[in-house]
Amino acid sequence: MAELLRMPEVAAGASSAVLSQWPTGVGASFSTGDVIAIIETDKAVVDVEAEADGTLVHLIATEGQEVTIGDPIALIAAPGEDVGDVDAVLANLGVDSNSDNSTNAAPPAAPVPSSPANDPAPVSTVLAEAPTAEVTSEAAVPTGRLFVSPIARRLAKEAGIALAGIAGTGPNGRIRRRDVEAAISGAPSATPASPAPSISSAPASGFVDIPHSRLRRAIANRLVESKTTAPHFYLRGSAQVDRLMALRAEINDGEDVRVSVNDLVIKAVAAAMVRVPAMNVIWTADAIRQFHTVDMAVAIATESGLVTPVLRNVEDMPVRHIAATTKDYAERARAGSLKQAELEGGSTSVTNLGMFGTEDFDAIINPPHASILAVGAAKEQPIVADGHVTVGAVMKVSLSVDHRPVDGATAAEWMRELIRLLEQPTKMLA
Repeated sequence: MAELLRMPEVAAGASSAVLSQWPTGVGASFSTGDVIAIIETDKAVVDVEAEADGTLVHLIATEGQEVTIGDPIALIAAPGEDVGDVDAVLANLGVDSNSDNSTNAAPPAAPVPSSPANDPAPVSTVLAEAPTAEVTSEAAVPTGRLFVSPIARRLAKEAGIALAGIAGTGPNGRIRRRDVEAAISGAPSATPASPAPSISSAPASGFVDIPHSRLRRAIANRLVESKTTAPHFYLRGSAQVDRLMALRAEINDGEDVRVSVNDLVIKAVAAAMVRVPAMNVIWTADAIRQFHTVDMAVAIATESGLVTPVLRNVEDMPVRHIAATTKDYAERARAGSLKQAELEGGSTSVTNLGMFGTEDFDAIINPPHASILAVGAAKEQPIVADGHVTVGAVMKVSLSVDHRPVDGATAAEWMRELIRLLEQPTKMLA
């Protein structure tokens, strides 16, 4: 019997998600495990897999549309089932087939024309605006096929700018976020269709207001939540990392997979967690949850912003495996193809700004983690030992800690272990 496919809750606490793409066309059959829909949350792109064999009968949600969790997005039927009058079936299921959310249009290869009046609803993006998926949607316009990413489509709609007047810089002329932002700022590559109602600019004072993206709002909410609910305290340390640098050079000698300093720091953090298990915790409403394995998030900067995928069982990972996994995460983060499950879990995070030359900074804890380690650049500095001055590479680290599950003495013990491991790196490989 025909039934409704509803928007799943793929992220805990999410109230809505964006129907990004329909890989299966109307009338097409699918098998158990096939991806029948692709949706975007505030953190990632998620494949919705079929729970049983069936046929996609009718689309209720269009590509790029934001849908409340639990609302219907399509009508599906058993293989070979004759549904008959689709409108009558939808009515019996409580769905108005004439509403804006219901469409009997052809498969997604022939979507509706794009204009500010009928553009899909806003598209979801990610924590610190990463993995916004640059999933291509196509819009038929008088000049031919127009390729537009969902985030670009939403920004253009909010700014009141016609997509047809924007020159896309992506593959096949795809219009990307940067192209719309250039149009908003008045760059010659685009022609505004009308004054932007959500952008206010004042030439006399020289500024422009850029509306908050869904992602930026999500970032703001999480940061405020972290700083207002988790009482932060901070510990700072400095490690002489000449031996760490030498070990990295030795590991990389003649190898294709290159290990970074950050990969070694991640390994050291995991080893310190094993030595001080009271740090490998998070706070919950009823208990302090202590983990048996070390799972940690790694901050990855993308063009759109920051994303924090989680490495699992890092204490057992060879450092070259850490390097390969973080490289894979970075590539897929920039392509917007990280999975929701890869962005959840863990007890701590590592964020490194050393590549920008930053020597010392504090980071905000990523909920529900209990800590985050901020890593600075290794710089040559004078070092005094036994009354003698030498020159060595010194790396500064700062640990932000949630005081609810972790006491100061525990964090200090952990920091001592981390510094020892960074200065004697072969110990973390044992």
